[in-house]
Amino acid sequence: MTKKELALELIDRLKKEYPDAGCTLDYNQAWKLLVSVRLAAQCTDARVNVVVKDLYKKYPDVKALAEAPAEDIEAIVKPCGLGHSKAKDISACMKILMEQYGGNIPNTFEELLKLPGVGRKSANLIMGDVFGKPAIVTDTHCIRLTNRMGLIDNCKDPKKVEMALWKLIPPEEGSGFCHRLVYHGRDVCTARTKPYCDKCCVKDICARNGVED
Repeated sequence: MTKKELALELIDRLKKEYPDAGCTLDYNQAWKLLVSVRLAAQCTDARVNVVVKDLYKKYPDVKALAEAPAEDIEAIVKPCGLGHSKAKDISACMKILMEQYGGNIPNTFEELLKLPGVGRKSANLIMGDVFGKPAIVTDTHCIRLTNRMGLIDNCKDPKKVEMALWKLIPPEEGSGFCHRLVYHGRDVCTARTKPYCDKCCVKDICARNGVED
C-alpha cells in the first residue's frame, strides 16, 4: 500500500469512526476562534472553553477587547498559562482587526500569519473551520498519529509534517481528517499512556501495528 492509498483508507475509516468530529474549541464568531486558538497553546481546549466565558462576558466584541488593557485580559486568561504573552498577542490582534479589517478577521492565510501570535497551525485551523478552505492543522495529535500510522517518516517538525501531508491528503479532506486525528488521539492513540491498539479502527493498516513505541 502506497502512502497515498494509506491516507485515503485512514480518511475513510476515521470518517466512519468519528462522523461528527469538529473543532473542540467553542466559538460562535470567527474572532472568538482566533482568541481561543491563541489561548490553546500549551493548554487544553476544555480549559480554554471555560476561561473564555469570563473573557467574553466582560469583553463581548472585538472593539471591547481591543480597548481593554492587556493586564486586564491577562488577569482573566492566566489559568491558560503564558498569560502575559497571550494577553499581549490577543490585545494586539484585536487592535489590528479594528484598525485594518473593520472588526473582522482576514480571510487569507498570508494575512492571518501576520497577526501577532498566529502561526501556521492556527492559520490553517481558521482557514478550514471559518472559511471552509483546504487546511492541514499539524497539532500534537496530528504529528504523533501520522508518524505512528506510517504517513510521516519520523518527523516531528510541524511545518515539514504539514508539507508532507499536503502531498498525501486530498485538499477537501484535510480539515476534517485533522479534527478526527484529535478525537482518535485523545480516545485511542494516546500520548501519555500506551495506545489502545486493541480498539483501534485502523490497527490492521497502521505501521505501528501494536508494536511498542
